[in-house]
Amino acid sequence: MTIQEDGRYRAFLDSGLSKQWKKTGAKRRSGVLAPMFSLYSKNSIGIGELPDLNILVEWCRKTGISIIQLLPMNDTGFNFTPYDCQSTFALDPMYLSLEKIQGLDPFDFIKDIEKMKARYPAGGKRVNYAIKAEKLKVLWKMFSSVKRLPEEYEDFAEKNSYWLNDYSCYKVLKELNNQKSWEQWPENFRLREEGALSELQEGHFEAINFQSWMQWQLFLQFREAKAYAAERGVLLLGDLPFLVSRDSSDVWANQNYFKLHLVSGAPPDMYFARGQRWGMPPYNWPVIEEHGFDYLKEKVKYASNFYNMFRIDHFVGLFRLWTIKVDEPHETHGLKGVFDPADESLWKQQGVKILDAMSSASDMLPCAEDLGVVPACSYEVLEDYSIPGMDVQRWVRDWGKTYAFKKPEEYRPNSIAVISSHDMSPLRAWWEDECGTVDAGYVGKVCEEKGLDIKNVMNCLFEPATGGAKRLSWKKELDTPEKVLSALGKSRDEAWMFYDLHRETFNEKRQFWEFLGLKGEPEAKAAKEFISLALFKAAESSSVFAIQIIHDWLSLSKAFDKWKNADIRVNTPGTVSRENWSTVLPMSLEDMLEDAKTNAEILAINGKTGRS
Repeated sequence: MTIQEDGRYRAFLDSGLSKQWKKTGAKRRSGVLAPMFSLYSKNSIGIGELPDLNILVEWCRKTGISIIQLLPMNDTGFNFTPYDCQSTFALDPMYLSLEKIQGLDPFDFIKDIEKMKARYPAGGKRVNYAIKAEKLKVLWKMFSSVKRLPEEYEDFAEKNSYWLNDYSCYKVLKELNNQKSWEQWPENFRLREEGALSELQEGHFEAINFQSWMQWQLFLQFREAKAYAAERGVLLLGDLPFLVSRDSSDVWANQNYFKLHLVSGAPPDMYFARGQRWGMPPYNWPVIEEHGFDYLKEKVKYASNFYNMFRIDHFVGLFRLWTIKVDEPHETHGLKGVFDPADESLWKQQGVKILDAMSSASDMLPCAEDLGVVPACSYEVLEDYSIPGMDVQRWVRDWGKTYAFKKPEEYRPNSIAVISSHDMSPLRAWWEDECGTVDAGYVGKVCEEKGLDIKNVMNCLFEPATGGAKRLSWKKELDTPEKVLSALGKSRDEAWMFYDLHRETFNEKRQFWEFLGLKGEPEAKAAKEFISLALFKAAESSSVFAIQIIHDWLSLSKAFDKWKNADIRVNTPGTVSRENWSTVLPMSLEDMLEDAKTNAEILAINGKTGRS
């Protein structure tokens, strides 16, 4: 299928985002989602660095890929959770290349650099985030050697005055207060008294300038990476966190823009039985609107320096957000929340206002993460604006009748065909560990709500679970939902949730196997042919873009053959773990470039589906 053959893509050029589509190109593209912390090259020190994107661009050229999607690159402080950052403007200095700092000779610091390289070698299964503190020490040493900051730096600081000084002061105050949250600072700084801030800027002039100087260096290196990609026909898709950490420069500097008596989250669903409590404060939209949505516009405007496209994280939150009282016990997770605004008739109007403000700020093409509990108005707005949402292969199914996986041509044209995201198990892990099973937490929640004996339900419906298993397998003899009701001794009205759950999951494995065009009994392991067919089906879809996480692309090779499935996953929502946001690829970017066999397979998939 090509742009000439499908008028639905041409229609994008006449939508409300015609300017963005004309610049991006309303055509079929293939992409890769590549977390920066997962990448590394022979030049990296402990973690992927901005110049490493150039090598990834060359890999994209070999494989027919023209979009690189990144996770948020914002400064996370020492939390290292990209969606809970300390600024939605500032970038994280741990991604700087010390060998490419502008305005000084890196050779003057070669001993520091070589020492750090030896202590923090790139590669290994997990990022050693201690590298950030060590980099900051050397960066301070570099900054201190600069006798006079150039005019280019002064120009950068002036053009970004909306956020830069507040951010730099915030970072210095964090250090002065032993990294405590701004809500625990002395009152004069917490309330941003003018006299206190003036004294801070006078007394800590160099430390504040250091923070701004690092942002300038990040600006230079990232902008150079974008230019390198653009020259080679590769677009960068940035991920702009919808929310920001309560302890952030954004919230400290704009306290009236946030509802600090609430925290955000997500309502319960079949994947997160108790809902989710994220902790970031919801926006105070009426106040932000009174100020012309300046905060949103400036954020998007700054991001356009680095990206050609941007992903609106938690797109459905533009319309309404699940909110929880800040003093609600954490043990209830997201169970006791409400949507804000509560009046559903206001949702579409609010979302359109916010979207208009964001899209007017730059010529970047917005994309949407429209997953979770999705209101109808979200689909309407995405179609009206021709914004690509996300069609996730394992979830694009005929939920109303057969529960079968939809054919590739049934995907939304205004969508991104996705096999796995950073918040999901990669393809191999989903097939081997989850497909056809039920979440144990969901079963427990249903039993609690309906007053059912959980032991009886477990004995009647599921195979015996081994030690703390989070996934449950149906008893093989219960091959129809009617048999489930019979085993429970309940009517459909009494146990409809188990009836529906069985319909959704019992035949899931066979249905996906047949969706791929495979014959015989479904195999337990995700063989290379299986992975290749799943990637091909996603690329074959009607979706204008097909973007797969790099872990799924590399599963075509032998890269992960000796890895446990759990070690491949990037993040498990609703959990706090060192395993989250720390996985590193099993091969360097240089090794990826040299893997001719795998690269040829990826190129063939993209070529045969009209995406190269």
